[in-house]
Amino acid sequence: MKLETKYLGLKLKNPIVPSAGPLSKEIDDIKKMEDCEAAAVVLYSLFEEQIEHESFELYHHTTVHANSHAEATNYFPDAGNYTTGPDEYLEHIKKAKDAVEIPIIASLNGKLLGGWTEYAKKIEQAGADALELNIYKIAADVNKSGSDIEKTYIEIVKAVTSTVKIPVAVKLSPYFSSMSWMANQIVEAGAKGLVLFNRFYQPDIDLEKLEVVPNVVLSTPEMIRLRVRWIAILRDNIKADLAATGGVYTEKDILKLIMSGAQVTQMLSALLKFGIEHIKEVLTKLIYWGEEHEYESLDQMRGSICYKNVTDPSQFERANYMNVLNSYK
Repeated sequence: MKLETKYLGLKLKNPIVPSAGPLSKEIDDIKKMEDCEAAAVVLYSLFEEQIEHESFELYHHTTVHANSHAEATNYFPDAGNYTTGPDEYLEHIKKAKDAVEIPIIASLNGKLLGGWTEYAKKIEQAGADALELNIYKIAADVNKSGSDIEKTYIEIVKAVTSTVKIPVAVKLSPYFSSMSWMANQIVEAGAKGLVLFNRFYQPDIDLEKLEVVPNVVLSTPEMIRLRVRWIAILRDNIKADLAATGGVYTEKDILKLIMSGAQVTQMLSALLKFGIEHIKEVLTKLIYWGEEHEYESLDQMRGSICYKNVTDPSQFERANYMNVLNSYK
């Protein structure tokens, strides 16, 4: 069975793309992903806070000695030797592009306009094949409405897509009052793809130290159901490529998402648990299943069980809710 697919205008040899995370921080691991047949790699994210920190540091180092005698300026470090988080990220993109032949997708993570546009352009210049925007905003302000939050998302997408020529995908959360409307607005703002869904990692409380602490919980296969539903609904209703992320572990997960309409499936938790070699194992099983069921390609099955192609589309809506409750014994 042919596994080729297209995503963001990129021709990929299969639908498995390691998603943004710690595995892409080392060039050797990116090489290993390519050796294990990963179709592309989404790099770990450059955070808005890192960009803000760089701006603060630059301001501090250029103003703190503003009133010093001119002859004393020779102790300032050479600007070219002053490496910051964002600069290291751009250099990492260049090294990754030199090291592998598969596409490299950069990732920006933030919540406001800030330095997104400037660094989106720098990321493009560094050689990234595409850019994934991970807009991570918790609506904690009681004075801001849902429409205010949505407007911020749309403004960010418009600003970035108008700045760069490389394709831009937006990683969305499912927490919008009208997910379909919001997805369409993001696409109309210039996004070429949607990545469904972003996970809002929840804080925990340390009862001994009495403080808020981070607590990373890896995704589970059960999470793909939310992705299946919305990819199936959006498949024929928006003009953008769809990627699934969160809960992708096995060939069966990939098959369900492809049949729903996904172009690619992003994988991270499974690779952290089982190793990068897990990609090869899943691809082997994917081909075996497809040939056993007489499929010639992924294109043949893509979207075959999306919202518009099933006998009863309401199964993706309220009918599913009623059926699930009635089916439990």
